[in-house]
Amino acid sequence: MLDTVYTIATWLVPLVIAIVFHEVAHGLVARMLGDPTAARLGRLSLNPIRHVDPFGTVILPMALAIASLPMFGWAKPVPVRRDRLRNPRWHMMLVALAGPGMNIALALTATGLLGGLIAINGGSLDAGVAEFIAQNLFNFVVINVFLAIFNLLPIPPFDGGHVVEGLLPRAAVPAWNRIGRLALPVLIILLVVLPMVSPQANVVLRYVGPVADVVIGWLFSLIQ
Repeated sequence: MLDTVYTIATWLVPLVIAIVFHEVAHGLVARMLGDPTAARLGRLSLNPIRHVDPFGTVILPMALAIASLPMFGWAKPVPVRRDRLRNPRWHMMLVALAGPGMNIALALTATGLLGGLIAINGGSLDAGVAEFIAQNLFNFVVINVFLAIFNLLPIPPFDGGHVVEGLLPRAAVPAWNRIGRLALPVLIILLVVLPMVSPQANVVLRYVGPVADVVIGWLFSLIQ
C-alpha cells in the first residue's frame, strides 16, 4: 500500500503540473496572437482545479500508477478561437506548438534542478527527502518529454494534427477537421484497441517511446 501511495505521489503530481503548464502555454500564446478567450475564462491560471478533467487528469493516471503501467493523461483543452487570431492559419500552428514547447522547457528545467540536487548531495540520493524530490524531478523529465512527443503526433486531436492542418491545402482542411471531431474515439483506438490487436500496432511503443528514450537519455547525460 505504501509503495502504491509513493508511486502515485511521485508520478501524479509531476503529471498534473506538466499538463497544466501545457494547457496554459496554449492560452498564453493565443492571447499574444490576438485571442483572449482563455484569459477571459480564467484558464490562464496555474490552479489545477481550473484544468482538471476528472478522467484524464486523475482517474486514468492513478489507475495506471496502481497497475505499474506508464502514466499519461490530459487536462481540459484550453479554448482557442482561431477566428480571433490575427493570422488564423499560421498562428494556430504556433498555438499548437506552444504546449509541447512548454513541456520541453520544463524537462530542461527539471534536468538542471536534478543535476543541482545531485551535486548538493554529493551524488547520494538514496534516502529521505532528497530521494523523494529526486524521484519527482526524474519523473517530471520523463513525463514532459513523453507529453511533448506524444502531442506532436501528426493526427487529430493532437497538437501535431493542428500543425498538419496549417500545412495542408485549404481545400483539404474541412475533411481534416471532420477527423478531429472524432478525438475521443481516435484516442481509444490508438491507446487501447490497436495495442490489443497487435504489439506492432502500438503507436506509443513503436514511435513515441523510442524517440522519448533518446531525448531523455540525452538530457540525463548532461548531468552525469
